[in-house]
Amino acid sequence: MPRILRLILPAFAALAAAVAITTVSTPAYAATLTTVSSFGSNPGNLTMYSYRPDGLPSGAPLVVAMHGCTQNANDYFTNSGWRKYADLWHFALVLPEQKSANNSTSCFNWFETGDTARGGGEALSIKQMVDYAVANYGTDASRVYVTGLSAGGAMTAVMLATYPDVFAGGAIMAGLPYRCATSTTSAYSCMNPGVDKTPAAWGDLVRAAYSGYGGARPRVAIWHGTSDTTVAPANATELRDQWTNVLGVSQTPTSTASLPGGTSLSNYADKVKVYLVSGMTHATPVDPGSATEQCGTAGTYYKDTICSSYYQAVDWGLDNGAGPSTSPTASASASASPTVSPSTSPTPTQSAGPCVRATNYAHVTAGRAHQSLGYVYANGSNQNMGLYNVFTTHGLRQTGANYWVIDDTAC
Repeated sequence: MPRILRLILPAFAALAAAVAITTVSTPAYAATLTTVSSFGSNPGNLTMYSYRPDGLPSGAPLVVAMHGCTQNANDYFTNSGWRKYADLWHFALVLPEQKSANNSTSCFNWFETGDTARGGGEALSIKQMVDYAVANYGTDASRVYVTGLSAGGAMTAVMLATYPDVFAGGAIMAGLPYRCATSTTSAYSCMNPGVDKTPAAWGDLVRAAYSGYGGARPRVAIWHGTSDTTVAPANATELRDQWTNVLGVSQTPTSTASLPGGTSLSNYADKVKVYLVSGMTHATPVDPGSATEQCGTAGTYYKDTICSSYYQAVDWGLDNGAGPSTSPTASASASASPTVSPSTSPTPTQSAGPCVRATNYAHVTAGRAHQSLGYVYANGSNQNMGLYNVFTTHGLRQTGANYWVIDDTAC
């Protein structure tokens, strides 16, 4: 089937059906967003845009930033906040852009196997953009980072999986795990309600993307709004599971912190970080204003909560040691700050008690289980029971006071 005739994803099509961005005055710059007409074989047929701020030094870092569906490179460049920090801290930007000939809603094709494998398709086109910037702008090949929203966030996961030797870190905004979908049809269930796999199963998909690779892996940040109905927040949990497994750290955070805008941070050994923005829908978090830690323009898919670009730039060290002007309130891992999902606790050795078989929804309603970010966990044992719905059924056996374990055999 020709690429132009690919089925559109209705949920992603909503990503800018009515982009009502509030315009604000911006300072005058000599540097501008520039189209690069030839940067390689470009098998994914993408457009490359670049931004080199005034006074860009040799050996500067490089950030690759990818737009969401129905958006474009200039939209993301103008409103996400990345331009502010490129100018302030002198690093370069590359902004890939999808063509409507490839996808009718201008989504990066994160669900097509030919575009998400090392050495081909859109993934290779983006890698060639990095190669071009390093060769022609003098940027530091060891300090290349990648980020993006929605389909751009899913494509960020693709780049981290297929080219771990290229990127030092990545930030996935409202995105999806690598190889969650391998077709347009399977993309629907990935986006909402989400697909549940074990950390090892998710990790194996990443490891298979560059079989035999034994080098360093990029650090990963995951940003998601808790009220996102386009890409369900459960995907933040699955992304957390995928990348903690790949990077060899526990799914239990080593620390948590509270940030502005109702944002909670769960830190997994400084290798994976999960930022959950309370009440935010499908969007890039921004915080318009003139303070150093403020950025972006609020609009339909840019929500006024927290400047994610600032926190990512600082976390990646792009501020040249300037440090955050607003420090997070940190706490130990036992803090009451929310984490992505409960960790599994050992089952107490007690005699068998009442046994109930019901849907996940009924178990939660009856108080035998609880739900977090679209998934259900047995009270006490915190065993993952799958998605929060009326279709998934489990048997739960009570083994202590408000302590339930999955027992699908006897119940």
